[in-house]
Amino acid sequence: MRVLVLNSGSSSVKYQVVDTVSEMPLLVGEIERIGAGGAILTQHRLADGRRTKESAPAGGHDEAIRLLLDKVLDPEQGLGREADRLEAVGHRVVHGGERFTASARVDEGVEEGIRDCMELAPLHNPHNLAGIVAGRAVLPDLPHVAVFDTAFHATLPPSAYHYALPYGLYRKYGVRRYGFHGTSHRNVARKAALLLERPASSLQVISLHLGNGSSACAISGGVSVETSMGFTPLEGLVMGTRSGDVDPAAVLHIMAREELSVGDAVTLLNRHAGLRGLSGLSGDMRDLLAEASEGDARAQLALDVYVHRIRKYIGAYAAVLGQVDAIAFTGGVGENAALVRSRILRDLSLLGVEVDTERNQALTGGREGSFHAGPTALLVVRSGEELTIALETARVLAAESRNN
Repeated sequence: MRVLVLNSGSSSVKYQVVDTVSEMPLLVGEIERIGAGGAILTQHRLADGRRTKESAPAGGHDEAIRLLLDKVLDPEQGLGREADRLEAVGHRVVHGGERFTASARVDEGVEEGIRDCMELAPLHNPHNLAGIVAGRAVLPDLPHVAVFDTAFHATLPPSAYHYALPYGLYRKYGVRRYGFHGTSHRNVARKAALLLERPASSLQVISLHLGNGSSACAISGGVSVETSMGFTPLEGLVMGTRSGDVDPAAVLHIMAREELSVGDAVTLLNRHAGLRGLSGLSGDMRDLLAEASEGDARAQLALDVYVHRIRKYIGAYAAVLGQVDAIAFTGGVGENAALVRSRILRDLSLLGVEVDTERNQALTGGREGSFHAGPTALLVVRSGEELTIALETARVLAAESRNN
């Protein structure tokens, strides 16, 4: 099945056309600066390497999706205009709340359900929904499937998803841990089974999605049983500009002393904290590694805190799982920063971890594989979120066909 995968943001739409049989992308593209004037469309055709970059007068998501579809179906630059080239559309949706515990074929009821979850993800769901509405308007004859970041974590037990807050706040406002990066962690569970040639149901895996946004996930038998992100993507690991775990009383103290509004505090924790806040330099791991190698103390501090937090979660998730068959790295940092991987895994022999240094160094630039020398498998897996969305879309439609 050829699936058009749409990831709609506030001012951009990223897209891929994925062949779910070969599990390979055919086209990769993006429209940026939607609604801001001077929008740009870029597209890469994988078969022959042809690249396109041109202006795209897109005042909204509807225009953007019409433009990208023209480019996708262009006989010279895209797939061609044959009607059967595209068979379905898969949409990334950040938050499904407690209503959507699995991917869903989009209809009016699903659109309304996504709208109801907007207050849980006000920076993401409105734009995800705008992409769905526009996509269904432009491609009304194709099936559309919503794939939720939170759905993979719907298997968390109550002991893992409840906060120790008054229970009425959970009932009234849905305040609980939801978890994110679900499509990425789902892909890690699948790829770990393939790389180790074992059924996913037999594996206990710690998945580390490390990028500008980062999260850890404990995967038991192919399902999520614990994850580091919570009610929002702010909880958990140190990230590029997000704080991760912090004592809430510290935030209240800062708000009082600095006379910050709630909005100011949200901005502080999401935009000015994390690696950027600690280093005073950058939230980009590449910059910090370069500065630390030159002796910058703040860059080194940021790296030390980053690594320590991840190691702490590995230990915690080993306790949750009871045993660890594999530790898998994905995301921009996880896939490319061999030095960071080696620092995270240093002195973890109690978990059966032993690093093959040469193989670790070789696994960068999109290469997948293993680099363990001990009993616990150490893996690098490409994030593959678009592939996961395409595969989920095909799975939902195949199940629907079987049931009809």
